[in-house]
Amino acid sequence: MSDFVRLLQRNRNYRYTWIGQVVSEIGDHYNNVAVFSLALANTGSGLVVTAIMLSRAVPAIFAGPIAGVALDRVDRRRLMLASDMVRGFVALAFILAIPAKSTWLLYPLSALLMFASPFFTSGRASILPRIASDRELHTANSLTQTTQWTTLTIGSFLGGTSVLAFGYKWAFAFNALSFFVSALCISRLKVKGDFRAQRSADLTENQVVRPWHEYSEGLRYLRSSPLILGIVLVAAGWASGGGAAQILFSLFGELVFHMGPAGIGYLWGGAGIGLLIGGAVADSIGKRLSFRAYKWTISICYAIHGSAYIVFSQMPTFGWAVVFLGISRSAVAVSSVLNFAQLLRHVSDEYRGRVFATMETVSWAVMMMSMAGAGVASQRYSPRTIGVVSGVLSSSTAFFWLWANLRGRLPEPVVAGVEPETLEVHGDPTV
Repeated sequence: MSDFVRLLQRNRNYRYTWIGQVVSEIGDHYNNVAVFSLALANTGSGLVVTAIMLSRAVPAIFAGPIAGVALDRVDRRRLMLASDMVRGFVALAFILAIPAKSTWLLYPLSALLMFASPFFTSGRASILPRIASDRELHTANSLTQTTQWTTLTIGSFLGGTSVLAFGYKWAFAFNALSFFVSALCISRLKVKGDFRAQRSADLTENQVVRPWHEYSEGLRYLRSSPLILGIVLVAAGWASGGGAAQILFSLFGELVFHMGPAGIGYLWGGAGIGLLIGGAVADSIGKRLSFRAYKWTISICYAIHGSAYIVFSQMPTFGWAVVFLGISRSAVAVSSVLNFAQLLRHVSDEYRGRVFATMETVSWAVMMMSMAGAGVASQRYSPRTIGVVSGVLSSSTAFFWLWANLRGRLPEPVVAGVEPETLEVHGDPTV
């Protein structure tokens, strides 16, 4: 914890990035709980939740390649600012969807919100090695992800209770305000020069006209490193069960335990607590793990994650369900922090936007199929049965990673993600 405090005290750029992350992500989870609860309250159908999740997933898939190329071409900070502003106005427009006759607005608004998101989320990951020194990078990565899960906890708990107390309008208004505050924080970032990727060669006229060639170049780079490709595939493997899990939170809260918006919020909050614990564990062990131990840890984490999720889905009492859900998410958190640390260390700045955007795109694509399958299955099977299948699918990732590791197919790549100038602390680049 002291490392986190020192980082926030000494690194001005990271401090502003972190503050923007806190407010915008708490607002996001207000939005999630409010939207899913509103959809179920207006329609009473779990299939509507699936449709909303799909309306978010499809645009994210199409936005990923565009965001990846753009983030490696132009100033990443400017794209993040534009993303925040667009999302702020879209979030405010959700107020128009509150009446039952306007429920259909949840679909296009969710689509617009998610289309703009990869420009910010992949951008934030891409600039992290630029605003944190080599010594700070592991701590910055751990704090970024731990904060993401802390805001999940806070936003979900407050979202569920606040919707009951103040209504949907307040939740959507707060979400909009959070994006504008985030934009203000990102506007304060300063480095020597700008936040453009360091490219080995200038763009040719052909690349400007045909950006798909540049994105394909990013895919070739990704495939050239078995470890980087393996991490992307692991994310996709988790999403095969994780997509269904996103829908099951709402179904368990509303239809299994009959606790309404508060139940949804408590489940998301319990998941957030588990992620927070896992993030702290990962920060503690990450600095000491050898590369060999790191690879074994990933297999163990995914096995625990899937198994605990299966147990969660069968718990008869709400309290124990939350406990095992937290255990499941703790294991996910450890693997996520460790995998992101490897990406930040080994992915070249020139390709960073495309790699992170591609991982997000692939994950959303698989999640979309998982959500669609869960939505259709929810019309015939109980949420508990779907939960078992979701856990089994997520656990399968452990065995594929273990197989690749035992076959020697995950060698450590050359360090490329940290540029020479990041060896000095960028606490205040204006000095």
